[in-house]
Parts: sequence; C-alpha cells; structure tokens
Amino acid sequence: MLLVARLYYIDGLSQADVATLAGVSQSKISRMLALARERGIVQISVPEYNPRNTDLERRLYSELRLDEAFVVRAHAGQPTADLRQAVGYFAAPAVARMFKARSTVAVGGGRSIQALVDRMARVDGVSGIIFVQAMGNIDSSPGPYDAIELCGVLARRWGGVFHTLSTPALLPDAATCRRMLRLEQVRAVLDRTSNADLAIVGIGTPEHSVFIERKVLGPADLDRVRKAGAVGEILGRFYDKAGDEVRTPFRQRVVSIGFEELRRVKRVLAVVAGGNRAAAIRAAVRGGLVKSLVIDDEGAKALLGGKQ
Repeated sequence: MLLVARLYYIDGLSQADVATLAGVSQSKISRMLALARERGIVQISVPEYNPRNTDLERRLYSELRLDEAFVVRAHAGQPTADLRQAVGYFAAPAVARMFKARSTVAVGGGRSIQALVDRMARVDGVSGIIFVQAMGNIDSSPGPYDAIELCGVLARRWGGVFHTLSTPALLPDAATCRRMLRLEQVRAVLDRTSNADLAIVGIGTPEHSVFIERKVLGPADLDRVRKAGAVGEILGRFYDKAGDEVRTPFRQRVVSIGFEELRRVKRVLAVVAGGNRAAAIRAAVRGGLVKSLVIDDEGAKALLGGKQ
C-alpha cells in the first residue's frame, strides 16, 4: 500500500503504470489508494486559499464609500456563466450571515442572484425570516432566476415566510398600474419591501436588461430609455448617471419597490458578475440605491477604473 501511494502521489505515475510496477490489477490500485487515505498513510494538505481580493475591496470601500464589498477572485477569460457560479459559490457564506432572525429580506431576480442563492446554506439559529418578492413577474413563465422562484427557494431553505407579488412587473399602461397598486394584496407586499432589513438586487443596463432579453420591451423601448439617459436598471426601473429614475412612460407601469423606498432600506446588496455594468453600478451607488456589493475582481477593476 505504501509502495502504491508513493508511485502514484509522489512519482506521479498513472494507475496503469503503478499496477504494473506493484504487480497487481489496475482495478485494485484505486481501492488501495482509497484505503491508504482512510488509514492516514496518505494525508492530503492544501494551503489556505483566500477567494477574496481584499486589496480591491479596500479600494471599493475608499473610492465608492460602500458599506460592504465582497470581491471574488476570477480567472482571466472565464465565461460569464462560470463567473456567476464562482461569485455565487464564494460569496454565499458571507451573504448568508447577513440574514438575521426575524428579519425581512426583499429579493430581486437575476442569474447572478440565482447562483448565489443556489449555494447558500441555512445558518443555524437563524429563523423567522420573512422573504418578500421585490418586483412583479417578468412574464407568464417564471424562470429559475426570477424573484418569485428565488424567494420560494430561500423561504423553504430557511423555514421562513414568503410574500409574493401576484402581478406582472410591467403593466400595459399607467392606469392599470395605479389600480393594481391600490389592491391591498399588492400594497401590503410592497410596504413590506420598503421596510426590509436587507434587499438583494441585480443590476442591469439598457442593453443587458431581463426585460429586453425576455422581449417584454422591444428595440423602440430600448431606444427610448437610452434617449432618456438611462445607464442602469434595478427591479425593472431604469436610472441615469445620478441614480435617479429616468422619466419615461415605463416608470408609471412598473410594479416593484420604488427608488425612494429602496434608498430607505438600510442594507441594499447588489450581486454582479462581469465588467460590463461598471457605469450602472457607479450610478446606483452615487444615487444611494446600492450600499453593498458582491462582484468579481475583473468587474471591480472595471468599476474602479471607470470615469463615469
């Protein structure tokens, strides 16, 4: 067993070569290696690895005046989908610790938030959490990264309560939206979001908005929000470089927590992967819409290097 372990782990031979030199079958080699680890003949040691880029975190604190920053180390050229998974995996324990017993957590949608939620484990002793859907449904077929689905996952995992917005996020006209907002069922949920202890949101841009991707808004709509000065989108609401909601007809049709209410939430955490949202993040921070940030290091570099 010691010979097999030496040839495989120290000399770096393949299991086939180890079998030849040790005079046993290759199928037996894998069993012997497992037994060697079990008996302590082989002890695997991995040096401590810090997944966080603390230098960039300090710069974000200093330059953007964030309350909290979690910057995940990424690999150059990593596909965006893989980057989201890395950000979610390494940030999940820190974000889970933000959940406090008997608190209210408002949750938006997005793939980066989904990657985070998928990796979050319940913290012992934390119970009685109320999870609130922070925006209506994008369309009639909610996906796994929509707010309604993510709230449900979190509520089940934490054994908490889930309050849902049973309405589309974007209604056909302002009059319909006003009537919807007067409904007690809808109003009560939005009141809870505005009194949340923590809000978790994604950040989009006019070009990278779920409303554009899911064809809820079309090319003409995109052109309209651009001309209005939009650089970012949070919870279905488009905003300009100052972090103020742009004046388009869409703002009167959105069912989600309003920006004035969002600014009053003590802890607003944005979860972002990639460097193509730097201007949108800066504007959100400038406008008091976001107070804490989870991001990868390439995204952080783009954010810190931006002039807008």
